[in-house]
Amino acid sequence: MRELIIAFGLFLFIEGILYAIFPLKMKSMLKKLELIKDNQLRSGGLIFAIIGFIIIYYVKS
Repeated sequence: MRELIIAFGLFLFIEGILYAIFPLKMKSMLKKLELIKDNQLRSGGLIFAIIGFIIIYYVKS
């Protein structure tokens, strides 16, 4: 559980830094996100989730 909390904190830190350093780029990226189809977002999210799981699996074992 401790690792999950650390991972969530790291996620928030990285997101916060990106918005703090590149606010205009982040707004532009979010606007472009509306143009992407739902199926493409779903597929991309699934791919990143699988890659993340594989990384965690190899690091923990």
